[in-house]
Amino acid sequence: MKNITIYCFRNDLRLFDNAAFLKATIESDILLPLFCHPNNQLIHNDIQRIGIHRQTFLRQALNQLKDNLKSLNSDLLEVNGNIYEEIKKISEKIGATKIILEKIISPEELDQENSIRSIGIPVETFWQSSMIEPTELPFNLKNMPDIFTDFRKLIEANKILTKTPTLLPAELPPLPDINIEFVSNVNFPTSIKYECTSFPYLENQFYGGEKNALAHLENYLIKKLPHTYKETRNQLYGINFSTKFSPWLSLGSISARYIAFRIKEFENQHGANESTYWIWFELLWRDYFRFIHFKFGKKLYSKNGLSNNNNLINHNNENFNKWVQGETGNDLIDAGMKELRFTGYLSNRMRQIVASYLIYDLGCDWRKGALWFESQLIDYDVYSNQGNWLYIAGLGTDPRGGRKFNTKKQNLEYDPNNTYKKMWLN
Repeated sequence: MKNITIYCFRNDLRLFDNAAFLKATIESDILLPLFCHPNNQLIHNDIQRIGIHRQTFLRQALNQLKDNLKSLNSDLLEVNGNIYEEIKKISEKIGATKIILEKIISPEELDQENSIRSIGIPVETFWQSSMIEPTELPFNLKNMPDIFTDFRKLIEANKILTKTPTLLPAELPPLPDINIEFVSNVNFPTSIKYECTSFPYLENQFYGGEKNALAHLENYLIKKLPHTYKETRNQLYGINFSTKFSPWLSLGSISARYIAFRIKEFENQHGANESTYWIWFELLWRDYFRFIHFKFGKKLYSKNGLSNNNNLINHNNENFNKWVQGETGNDLIDAGMKELRFTGYLSNRMRQIVASYLIYDLGCDWRKGALWFESQLIDYDVYSNQGNWLYIAGLGTDPRGGRKFNTKKQNLEYDPNNTYKKMWLN
């Protein structure tokens, strides 16, 4: 009996350093690569849950994945709708004997996995989105330290290193010998463009996809930008002020493990400093937000997060609409929200400032802000988005109990000449 496998891509849209896909290629006689687009419901007025910027960047990434698969005599089948129904229909059509997919432990994605398991054929899932392997950690994830600093110190004390990336598959098994139309049934417009964006994803070198992700990393290293990252990372705009790895990381077009591996090689060749360490530090934050899901799960998505205080969280919908449109009357906030809406990108510093303003100054539900970021940000990542909003709201593991930003102080420190505000408000 032949091993007929469906490999369902999720947030791992790459072939290099994709251990799960490599395993599928080795163990399968027939392999069908698949991507399922979710139903894209409206979340606010006429805005979809996956907004136009995310849609376009995803389309670019899938085009590159499809090209890479074709170069190995395979292809990518794209479907749209309920993932359970689509995979069930396809598995019956091709006589699939196994389904392989990336492990994602946020609640909605776990529900999807459970529904796929109910189809009745073996399902294998693989964790591969963190820099550090969970099995390498010096503690059980259910008992991991709550506070990031304690987590980091244990990692550093045990000198945990990232593993060597896995190789590209040398060849792929053939596709099923049945009539399947390998074209996308989802078309995304690419008409949006804004000249001031800090991540111009409509320019060739910033397209979504594995080829561009790998090229960007190498270009970043060639320019020796890791040596200055810490000094520039809090700037509000510009292409080189931060690493810009996050959009490609969010779709898994490049792995955090490979980035860490190449940064270590860079340090060995050109020397380590506080900035190169800080890139690792930020990747570790990204891991932390992932691993904390193993411990707290759905509680991270509840109204009060991890807080035992059952105070009701109020929400002012009028203020929320002003925030979304960039019409709050606070110039710094309005500039940031217009940048986000027009470009799908926002600096880390501005994300914290506008999130704080929504919660503490406008009296709105943090979950509404998290959902808006999910819709708009091209680098939306379910773990980091949830973790960062909880952090600002004081409902996560941060011992300080919330991070309220003084916008006047932020103005003076990060935009003293009003350059950023003029860019978006004039």
